[in-house]
Amino acid sequence: MTTVKLIEYAQASAEVRSVYDDIMATRKVDSVNNFWKALANHPPTLRRTWESIKQVMAPGALDALTKE
Repeated sequence: MTTVKLIEYAQASAEVRSVYDDIMATRKVDSVNNFWKALANHPPTLRRTWESIKQVMAPGALDALTKE
């Protein structure tokens, strides 16, 4: 049983949907996982965390699989 409400895309605010859309486009996936849905309870934290992870996972000396 989850103790944190998971924010689904359909119920998300415009701010959260914007981050979800960026996650899905960047990762080339059809949906976001529960980690992001839980963070969406606090949109500023969701955006800050995504921007930070997106920068770390950007192309570089190590491939994305190694970074994960």
